[in-house]
Amino acid sequence: MTSVGKNFRSDVGVPAGSLEVWVDGVRLAIAREGAGPPVVCLHAIGHGGRDFEAFVAAVRDQFEVIRVDWPNQGRSGTDTKPTTPRRYAELLRGVVVQLKLDDPIIVGCSIGGAAAINYASRYPAKALVLANSGSLIEVTKGARRACLLFARIFAAGARGAWWFKPLFSVYYRRVLPSPAAVAQRMRIVRSAYEIAPVLADAWRHFAVESEADQRQMALALDGPVLFTWAINDEINRLADIEPVIEHMRNARLVRFDGGHAAFLEHPEQFVEEFRKFIADAGVLDAGVLGTGACPDAAVVT
Repeated sequence: MTSVGKNFRSDVGVPAGSLEVWVDGVRLAIAREGAGPPVVCLHAIGHGGRDFEAFVAAVRDQFEVIRVDWPNQGRSGTDTKPTTPRRYAELLRGVVVQLKLDDPIIVGCSIGGAAAINYASRYPAKALVLANSGSLIEVTKGARRACLLFARIFAAGARGAWWFKPLFSVYYRRVLPSPAAVAQRMRIVRSAYEIAPVLADAWRHFAVESEADQRQMALALDGPVLFTWAINDEINRLADIEPVIEHMRNARLVRFDGGHAAFLEHPEQFVEEFRKFIADAGVLDAGVLGTGACPDAAVVT
């Protein structure tokens, strides 16, 4: 066993002194920067709002960027409810309502992308930008076994197993291998023992088909969706996701040389593709997801 460090996860999240709101009994730390149409940024499990630091710096002259730290991560408080895309979508709705945001553009990574899909299936959003989104493959027996194996590893970390942090460090060199992501990767690794419980809970629910398979939700979306895929992802593999993307009405795909988070690993290229997507899709002048008001977007590479 080993001692478990505390407060490292705060460094992964939104800046100190950021706004805090309460949604369904959960204290959520939120950063609001810039001016213009709202863009809400949702991070991957175990990460935090600091993932989007470079993105905010690049676009806050045109957009108001709202970064949310999920519960038990970053600077946010605890949540006793299951760590699922549906739960996160419900929390996101509370944020949107409390902040009185117009129908936002949502940028979501991994479980953040899954939450964005879940949200847009029930509430209005102008567009989605999905980075290596989860919940877009069938939960097969093999996938279920893999998810439960990860859950057991993270559960051991939650108990303070001495070997967990070294293993987690090696694992995260594969998750975020790009030079631009090194500083944030090191912050995430430092917080390994603090985030292990929420990682274990999330991976247990990734094994539950009713919670983890949102393909039909994605296929039902009418409005513009940009997939920004880091092609070296060994968990959310592009080859498994492409059939869904190809059958979506208004989806386009841009590939990045990275491990899991294009906006963090290649921020300049990501911003360029984001701006191009917003301009080409006309989302600032058109309707919201579900209206069918936006023109079809071709799949690009």
